Amino acid sequence: MAKFTVIHHAFTPTILGVLTSHFGEYAQEVLESCPILGYINSKTKAANRGSKARGAFANHYALYVVVEDYIKQGFLEGTAKTPYSKYEGARFSDLFKRQRELPFGARLQNHALNGRLNDEFRKFYPTVNQPPIVRDVSTRRYWVQEDLLKATIRQKDGSNRSYNIAPAIIDIIDAYVATKRAAFAAFLEACRKIAELGSKNPEEATQFVVEQLQPNVDARVFEIVSYAVLKAKYGKETVWIGETKDTVTEEMLILYKTGRTNANDGGIDFVMRPLGRFFQVTESVDMTKYFLDIDKVQRFPITFVVKSSDSLDQISDAIRAQAVAKYKIETVVESYMEAVEEIVNVDALVTAFRAVIESGKLQEVMDEIVKQSKVEFNFGDEDAPLEE
Repeated sequence: MAKFTVIHHAFTPTILGVLTSHFGEYAQEVLESCPILGYINSKTKAANRGSKARGAFANHYALYVVVEDYIKQGFLEGTAKTPYSKYEGARFSDLFKRQRELPFGARLQNHALNGRLNDEFRKFYPTVNQPPIVRDVSTRRYWVQEDLLKATIRQKDGSNRSYNIAPAIIDIIDAYVATKRAAFAAFLEACRKIAELGSKNPEEATQFVVEQLQPNVDARVFEIVSYAVLKAKYGKETVWIGETKDTVTEEMLILYKTGRTNANDGGIDFVMRPLGRFFQVTESVDMTKYFLDIDKVQRFPITFVVKSSDSLDQISDAIRAQAVAKYKIETVVESYMEAVEEIVNVDALVTAFRAVIESGKLQEVMDEIVKQSKVEFNFGDEDAPLEE
């Protein structure tokens, strides 16, 4: 009956509340005895931080669907015709379909089911030599590690009793999702409220957007807000362009978002037409990351949108200092620095947003934030009864 250290955070009391409903006075002991519960506890720190904190659901749902299958097949109640060790396993297609039916799950991929959950669990509990999910690659069948669902707890009378935590896992993840769902619904509603009141109180609107640009904000929220602000900013500007002198026409600048935020897919975040400018959003002043992005596009000039309140000179100087320390050769450093077309920091974004408000485009910005947020957080209209 090994015990594991459990770090308490804002959502831990909710977890203990669920466990109490299942196991009464032994809730704490069950939590400390089950590494799978400890893992879930670690993965739910973001629950009470509002929409700004990262709310990832892939690993939660990978565990959820295999545990749910375990319960539905009758192994919890003992009504199954065979022991779990002889169960043929759940089909990948069924599990994949089920996780996409869950709130925020519409665009989840297969990575968590196919190894990411197991890999991360191993990092948390390297001494536990049993992965949460067992799979047969050849048959594409999946099982939950049944041993991890059981906890043996010493009772007050000195006897030992075995508990199955499968239903508690489902209830805890349901509670986590409900909390994040409520927080994100409030975030979307705040966006709409600001859009309605912004013309009367632009400072309130500005403050709201500034709050979404702070260092502790989810990287996806920062990228979404940055995109909405810059799209509106450049949407007020035009250029004269044409194939010949006789065909030159005035065209509006349009900023396009090229994919999902924070996807680690090596792509460029925004592209501007008709100038062909590239924009990359980043959370840090890390020269290695900047130069890697530059190399991806063969040192084509990139505008970096940086989640930093440092001045533009401070950011640029920090990049150069790191480059000099790494490469030593000035010509190499300069070839990279010349590819940094522009740096946009938090102050620049706030200034741009103030100009957007003055031009009467507040509604456009807030609508774009709502639109992109619902896409990025898998929050479809069917999940959010916010449309009128």
